[in-house]
Amino acid sequence: MPRTSQAAAPTRIAVIGAGAIGGYTAAQAQWAGLDVTLCVRSPLPGLTIESEGGTRPAAVRIATDPAQVTPVDWVLLTTKAQDTVSAEGWLRRLCGPDTAVAVLQNGIGQEERVAPIVPEGTDILPTVVYISAERIAPGRIRHHVASELHVPEGPLADRFAALLAGSELRVHPVRDFTTAAWRKLFTNLAANPITALLQQRIGIFADPEMAALTRDLLREAAAVARAEGADIGEADVTRTLELYATAPPDGGSSMLYDRLAGRPLEHEFLTGAVVRAGERHGIATPLNRMLLTLLRALDRELRGEQGQALSF
Repeated sequence: MPRTSQAAAPTRIAVIGAGAIGGYTAAQAQWAGLDVTLCVRSPLPGLTIESEGGTRPAAVRIATDPAQVTPVDWVLLTTKAQDTVSAEGWLRRLCGPDTAVAVLQNGIGQEERVAPIVPEGTDILPTVVYISAERIAPGRIRHHVASELHVPEGPLADRFAALLAGSELRVHPVRDFTTAAWRKLFTNLAANPITALLQQRIGIFADPEMAALTRDLLREAAAVARAEGADIGEADVTRTLELYATAPPDGGSSMLYDRLAGRPLEHEFLTGAVVRAGERHGIATPLNRMLLTLLRALDRELRGEQGQALSF
């Protein structure tokens, strides 16, 4: 008798982190037909995404303990950059010989952050994320705009694009990833610190004085970016200002959402990355350093560490 063909099992992926980016990407992958496990610290009632098109649940598997998981084909690490090390237990369980890890985090140096906490030889794909989303409750994500992931071109990027081809997430392989990563960092460098410190939404950048301050902040960072090998200039400063001006005024930033929720901030991987790179190259960054000082003080307050010194 002829053999009956069987449909291939869906690709297995695990998403570490159920914040705005993790929840949204996990839902998109599940809706595309992938077998998705969402790895979280605390149990969730489920996963639901809100958008202009309405509210839609995602039938993902939820795991709360690394002992509950086994190796998968792909891991999407979506924790905040400051929580990377805390994901090691998950990564060690989820990564097998053929597993690839996509790092969906803000900041630069993603591959260097993750390499020490995954098995040696694991493929790591740094990913620039253009998704505006907000976690409004555990397991409930509101998607505002954009669904783009930029990755360094190559075979791993092609595999990642094929993985998510059936979803609304658009994977864009780019030749100059250093520049791409710094351009994304630019979108965060003013919006995140200023909205978090002032507890105001993106509409604050319509103020001419705030726009002028933002331009000066970004010009400082552009000099550092060029020293780091990125093709960043005045056009990128202007483009970022235009992005802020055209964004929904009631939109926020990930750092603002973290402050409102009482969570630690990711300032060391955004503003801190600029200040430290400036120090390496002998470039002064007084405005960014001022923001970093203020953000460190705010972060200590959020962590309940007022009056304690920070060491790095």
